[in-house]
Amino acid sequence: MARNLMMSFVGLHKLQRSLMWNESRLYCHTGVNPVTLTQQHNGIRRITLNNPKKRNALSLFMLESLRKSILNEVDSEDLRVIVISANGPVFSSGHDLKELTSAQGREHHTQVFKTCSEVMSLIQDIPVPVIAMVNGVATAAGCQLVASCDIVIASEKSTFATPGVNVGLFCSTPAVAIGRAVPRKVALEMLFTGTPISAHDALLHGLVSKVVPENRLEEETLAIAQRICDTSQPVVALGKATFYRQMAQGRDAAYAIASKVMVDNLALRDGQEGIRAFIEKRKPVWSHKAEKAHD
Repeated sequence: MARNLMMSFVGLHKLQRSLMWNESRLYCHTGVNPVTLTQQHNGIRRITLNNPKKRNALSLFMLESLRKSILNEVDSEDLRVIVISANGPVFSSGHDLKELTSAQGREHHTQVFKTCSEVMSLIQDIPVPVIAMVNGVATAAGCQLVASCDIVIASEKSTFATPGVNVGLFCSTPAVAIGRAVPRKVALEMLFTGTPISAHDALLHGLVSKVVPENRLEEETLAIAQRICDTSQPVVALGKATFYRQMAQGRDAAYAIASKVMVDNLALRDGQEGIRAFIEKRKPVWSHKAEKAHD
């Protein structure tokens, strides 16, 4: 099962990369300024939404740029974790409403929501953890992006809302991610009223993982990213895939899946290395390869 999960990751993303671009490094641009900025160092890829004048709206172009930034060499051994943040006071205001007028037409509207759904699902489907570093307002599809990430670190000033109902467009697609992150009645209050919730309320309800002062946001986020980098890449990839798979199952099916994966994990070279290191009272030396120690 471990090998199948790894192969499905590699196959999926090699296919998507071949469809989307041929260059080894691609950054999307609007005129002079790129709508996403990407840099990678010591296993941590930082993707920054970079259209503050438009409140980092998730236009179709922004979504395509974000997808490419995520997928670029996603199966590389050098990539261990992705951090998504934003320039400006707004993390993301959600969809660009100018793209959603009748003038754009149903086909364009369909493409916008199809692409958005693909990006949100992709975040949970890729083998590396994705952390949202939020320092400001996240609304509608911007809140959906937050809810879709594996871990969310937010500054105390951050707020979260699904205000689509107030402009006549119910946040039905954001509700998919948000409804799986917070209790149903909290999600429905957000959806029915559009009222923002504070970072601390978001923490209370499970939308974010941690709330910190603004001046410590980057430090705390990168510390978590570094701790992930200190672990075994194939073990984390297997664990992430299994977590989302078992969460969609009933209890008994979930235990059956997780029990099988634990055995598969033990068969990994890094699984045995970690156990030996614990017994020998030393730090493990990870191979970061999905190689088997035994059948």
